[in-house]
Amino acid sequence: MTGAKRKKKSVLWSKMHTPQCEDITQWCRRRLPILAWAPHYNLKENLLPDTVSGIMLAVQQVAQGLAFAVLSSVHPVFGLYGSLFPAIIYAIFGMGRHVATGTFALTSLISANAVERLVPQSIQNLTTQSNTSVLGLSDFEMQRIGVAAAVSFLGGVIQVVMFLLQLGSATFLVTEPVISAMTTGAATHVVTSQVKYLLGMKMPYISGPLGFFYIYAYVFENIKSVQLEALLLSLLSIVVLVLVKELNEQFKRRIKVVLPVDLVLIIAASFACYCTNMENTYGLEVVGHIPKGIPPPRAPPMNILSAVITEAFGVALVGYVASLALAQGSAKKFKYSVDDNQEFLAHGLSNVISSFFFCIPSAAAMGRTAGLYSTGAKTQVACLISCIFVLIVIYAIGPLLYWLPMCVLASIIVVGLKGMLIQFRDLKKYWNVDKIDWGIWVSTYVFTICFAANVGLLFGVVCTIAIVIGRFPRAKTLSIKNTKEMEFKVKTETDSETLQQVKIISINNPLVFMNAKKFYTDLMNLIQKENASNQPIDDISKCEQNTLLNSLSNGNCNDEASQACPSEKCSLILDCSGLTFFDYSGVAMLAEIYMDCKGRSVDVLLADCTASLIKAMKYYGNLDSEKPIFFESVSAAISNICLNKASYELLFNTLDLPTMLLLREFGDCLSLVNCFM
Repeated sequence: MTGAKRKKKSVLWSKMHTPQCEDITQWCRRRLPILAWAPHYNLKENLLPDTVSGIMLAVQQVAQGLAFAVLSSVHPVFGLYGSLFPAIIYAIFGMGRHVATGTFALTSLISANAVERLVPQSIQNLTTQSNTSVLGLSDFEMQRIGVAAAVSFLGGVIQVVMFLLQLGSATFLVTEPVISAMTTGAATHVVTSQVKYLLGMKMPYISGPLGFFYIYAYVFENIKSVQLEALLLSLLSIVVLVLVKELNEQFKRRIKVVLPVDLVLIIAASFACYCTNMENTYGLEVVGHIPKGIPPPRAPPMNILSAVITEAFGVALVGYVASLALAQGSAKKFKYSVDDNQEFLAHGLSNVISSFFFCIPSAAAMGRTAGLYSTGAKTQVACLISCIFVLIVIYAIGPLLYWLPMCVLASIIVVGLKGMLIQFRDLKKYWNVDKIDWGIWVSTYVFTICFAANVGLLFGVVCTIAIVIGRFPRAKTLSIKNTKEMEFKVKTETDSETLQQVKIISINNPLVFMNAKKFYTDLMNLIQKENASNQPIDDISKCEQNTLLNSLSNGNCNDEASQACPSEKCSLILDCSGLTFFDYSGVAMLAEIYMDCKGRSVDVLLADCTASLIKAMKYYGNLDSEKPIFFESVSAAISNICLNKASYELLFNTLDLPTMLLLREFGDCLSLVNCFM
């Protein structure tokens, strides 16, 4: 008996712990998203727009790679590598279909602090001038890229550890105002770092607290050293870039392919500089020698990891937060989902693996992602195609970029940051919706420009949590599940009695970023549950009449409309009397609930709202102006439902079946329905 029991136990244990083929396949699809979309890739519909987008993206990747490498205090060629390897890795592991990963201004600024601290410019003359075996670069350049690669490696390891700890679920603490303020402040830092190139000035590296103000103080003290040629070329480049990009945006619907003004400007400026010998004639700073090819992989120096841990945490957090915001934005725009934890893994591996190929820290950039939007990219194939053209630049075209003026490259970077800089316009939005969010935005921005992006991000998160903790004690309850549900039988003016579901949800707690997603999920689950449980209650003739009307309203009589009798239209009343306060995320979620329910043919009515909530909702969402949405009380909302139901039934009870068939022939039934709704 003992042996039989042991045998039975071992069989059960093996069944429990032996992975099934389906489990492995599901795990691979979850951790390698490329396996989910690549087999279903539509070559006919998606290849052409992805190719066009890939070519445009490659131009941005090359220009930003060169500039952000200089921003990271390393040789420009390493920026080209940073535009290649992270994009390939993210395409395999990432879930954002329109996210362009590569070199990033914010992470470059952070890694530059470590590079300048550990390998300062002052020791360049002390190092040996002999070239190394890696691309013919000096020992000084290799030491610098070693520090940047170590920051990328450790930052990626931190992101992978956060993935293993499932910390993606904690990203709700980073609210939209904090992300907007942090990225805007960091963009301001990047513009400031490019001032010396725009003006053609020789300037020492300045960083640390209040370094932003010290840079401008140095510029004004040495204003006489500005190169007029560099200033004029910078202004001309900025004007051309802004003007052409605005024209591309205005006429993008009329023209199939937008003008790649970045590429045209790079070619024109390099050719003009070569023909006029601006480097020697005017002393204009150029990019310099770009070696060909990709060196063999090498592990980053592990002995300095402890010295760059501060910058590594900054790269891990700032890069992830900025990239996740872009991934979630693209997912919302194109109706797909993004796993926060999977994004930790994707960006972590992008940094870890790329660090072995002499890459600086990477993340997704708003300018490149917006470029994918505007050029009509469909999938990550666009990023993979861009990598092909970046490879061509690395192996063939790179040396021709020697004559590219640094002031032109800086102009391209400044104009590329337009999407971040115009986030100043968000201040009006936050002021009208929630003045506390406005205050958080301003304070986070100030901390970012005074200290650094990672400091501003940390301050914004702590400030947001502290304010919510201070506001929550004023709430009537802390549980989103404290709701009151009632069902009514609404009697119309006709003799028949129609059962209509009227769900009344009483919100008895604040609606803020901490519980907005939970509230949305619970409400959508409730609606789906009620729709599934509702059964047709009228007789067969009534069912046939409703089916006919549904098919008429769609303009055709399809099979879906004739499968079953549709249930009576549901109405949802949100009793907001217990909604003591809200923030921008809460208002955004209410507006999203309204639009989703509208798509599900569920009428949403808000009762007992405060004046500030009504103002915020009207300002934020594109609400239906034809129907009343806000009511003084729940009873007023119910009365409105009764009135609409009575007029609706009165119309259809006066029509017989031949009349409705005749109306269908002339296509007028839909217009009559809309008149009485």
